[in-house]
Amino acid sequence: MLSFELTDEQKALVENTRKFVKDRIMPISAECDRDSRFPMDVGKEAWELGLSAPVIPEAYGGAGLTELDHVLLVEELAYGCSGIQTTISANTLAATPLLVAGSEEQKKKYLGLLANEPTYAAYAITEPAAGSDAAGIQATCRQVGDEWVINGEKCFITNATLARWYVVFATTDASKRHKGIMAFIVDRESAGLTVGRHEDKLGQRASDTATVTFEDVRVPKANVLAGEGDGFKVAMATFDRTRPDIGAGACGIMRRALDESVAYALERKTFGQPIANHQMIQKIIADMAICLEASRLLVHKAAWMIDQGGRNSVVASYSKAFAADSAMAVATDAVQVFGGNGYMREYPVEKLMRDAKVLQIYEGTSQVQRMVIAKNVLAGIR
Repeated sequence: MLSFELTDEQKALVENTRKFVKDRIMPISAECDRDSRFPMDVGKEAWELGLSAPVIPEAYGGAGLTELDHVLLVEELAYGCSGIQTTISANTLAATPLLVAGSEEQKKKYLGLLANEPTYAAYAITEPAAGSDAAGIQATCRQVGDEWVINGEKCFITNATLARWYVVFATTDASKRHKGIMAFIVDRESAGLTVGRHEDKLGQRASDTATVTFEDVRVPKANVLAGEGDGFKVAMATFDRTRPDIGAGACGIMRRALDESVAYALERKTFGQPIANHQMIQKIIADMAICLEASRLLVHKAAWMIDQGGRNSVVASYSKAFAADSAMAVATDAVQVFGGNGYMREYPVEKLMRDAKVLQIYEGTSQVQRMVIAKNVLAGIR
């Protein structure tokens, strides 16, 4: 029987997360954005509430939440600040390759670290010359005895300066493209691993982003996550499971933009009446509400499909592309509703517009999502 009703447990999860966001994130979101700073104390509280490693199974110390549970809490966190949400949620991005392909020993050690301590991890695949073309990575790996040696550079890595460990993708031979890619778990303290400066970004400034460089970094055989050729498969399987999370973050931005716009439209007066009475403003607000509702439904369907164990590549791309594009449109419309005030830092909607833009870029651009969708549709998969 199809149902859109949340369980009592899910309602409690939303309520508790919403209270945390209202009390601890919203009061500091503008300051953290201005200072380009992730609030470590809030991050610790998020971990204590089980928000920073929610999908890690109970067997490894995690909360064992479903993906649908996860997108519910991601939307709430992004409502308060998508930059803070991104750093918290990046732990799930790093944990997912281990859930997909990790050995029991790897899961116990590294997922256990995330679940049992207020710590962070990072997913490192993007390079200066390999973003959308993930198969074109140039970071190399070669076997030396019982170890693997990694050389190369990863850029735009969320949680780079905070991470205790990284999932790193490297190739045995760049000419092999996806067939040469492997995946490793690399400890932060590894000799030869250096983290660059914190990036000064347009939006989501509270999230930690930096470059990670590998110079003859030696990784033990026990930390090989995926062998030659399987690394690319693990990377793509990870995105299938995490792209709905991006859509959920987009929903949080949209809901905040809609709420701010409604409140402002009811208060702001022109021509002797609230602007909410003007049909053009009503149209904007109606379109914002439609985008939010449609995006949330796609995100929830993609999450549900993950929980059912079914193939969801195309639906994950539906949810990510539509929600990301919608968030950018809705946030831009929110600035328009606020008029000149919307362009000022004094009001929250300019931040929402800046934060929304990167949703169309990371974890596969909106254009890449359409390539995935078209490939599936042409093959008869919808």
